[in-house]
Amino acid sequence: MPSTGPSYDDLKRWTLDFTDAFNRDDLDGVMAYFTDDAVYDQFDGSAATGREAIREAFAPQFSGAFGQMRFLQEDLFIDAEAGKTMISWTCTLATKRGPAGWRGLDLLHFDGQGRLTAKLTYAKTKSPLLADRGDASD
Repeated sequence: MPSTGPSYDDLKRWTLDFTDAFNRDDLDGVMAYFTDDAVYDQFDGSAATGREAIREAFAPQFSGAFGQMRFLQEDLFIDAEAGKTMISWTCTLATKRGPAGWRGLDLLHFDGQGRLTAKLTYAKTKSPLLADRGDASD
């Protein structure tokens, strides 16, 4: 029986384009991927449900509140049958206190039209690891 879900190539393109929207600081581009009832499970364990709540959760990041944030891809795994991808990354920050970053991953659940029903984020830190520059002030 032929598959009716998204193809491997579609899932790869959607995942990389979605990640690129973060790196371009394009909040509208990021939000275009989410379904109206999508869930964003954040790395701190809290969840935002629905496009409005997800946009609100992303607002500080896209306003520059944490510094310039970029996601550098490490690995990408694709399960076309389930419509899911896993992208691991290193998140880099350019802050007033110096460079920071951490490693993490996103599990992305896509519907058949390339929209996200869930973004589950996992990170290897509770907060950004700021470089020790011998200065406690920002």
